[in-house]
Amino acid sequence: MPPHFLMTDARHFGVTYQINPWMRPDAWQADQSGLKAAAMASAAALRAALEGIGATVETVPAVANLPDLVFPANAAIVLDGRVLVARFRHPERQGEEGIFRAAFLDLRGRGLVNDVIDLPQGVLQEGAGDCIWDKDRGFFWAGHGQRSTANSLSVIADTFGRPVVGLELATDRFYHLDTCFCPLTGGKLLYYPAAFTAEARATIHAQVRPEDRIEAMDEDAAAFCVNAVNIDRHIVMAKAPAALKKRLNGLGYIVTEVDLSPFILSGGGAYCMTLRLNRESGLWAVTRAAE
Repeated sequence: MPPHFLMTDARHFGVTYQINPWMRPDAWQADQSGLKAAAMASAAALRAALEGIGATVETVPAVANLPDLVFPANAAIVLDGRVLVARFRHPERQGEEGIFRAAFLDLRGRGLVNDVIDLPQGVLQEGAGDCIWDKDRGFFWAGHGQRSTANSLSVIADTFGRPVVGLELATDRFYHLDTCFCPLTGGKLLYYPAAFTAEARATIHAQVRPEDRIEAMDEDAAAFCVNAVNIDRHIVMAKAPAALKKRLNGLGYIVTEVDLSPFILSGGGAYCMTLRLNRESGLWAVTRAAE
């Protein structure tokens, strides 16, 4: 099946508050009309890039006063048709929870997902932005310490029946795992080491061979290029420093760049703006084939 993504209509996107160090309400206010137009064009270009690789895209309607609804990666973890709906730390984003839950219930009614599951009380978990499936290794990498709580790891493991490897994030500049960590097809890993605690870096090194680690530079991370969408050998990302693009091309990846500068003003990139709906673990695919 072709990759199937969820995106959100960007017409109500804006940078109107600050809940991470990247957010620039002042810059947004200085050119609000120009940046709104640029954001709509950027979102359309990202969608076109995904569709150009063969993906299909579902769209959640925009909702006024929920500007970060454009980042559905934070809405849920989705694997094998199961959807674990996020719970947000910051009040500014908590209004998104009901919107996305309704969208997932609609998708379930259309047969595009199977189960919509709520988190237990007392657990904060901000979706696929903080929980990334590693197809080659057969487990989830789960970030915690900034937005998601450590007690979410056992909930994820119980919900999906798959192993979870926790990684503590060290700085609010890289507040979600997807801002600094991107497993790639073939077992490579693009990541930004400075975003992690020493213990988390040791965990990464224990799981990923040195020859498979692609360490992002400061400029790569600041350009939100680690926040990328990987489909087979294709990588869709924000405008990339030339050296990073050359490194990835040299490893056999095809890089498609999209100007996402309006969204970077809010601390988000290509991965943040998408949620893969039909990601499967090999275990589930084997089970379905047997049935």
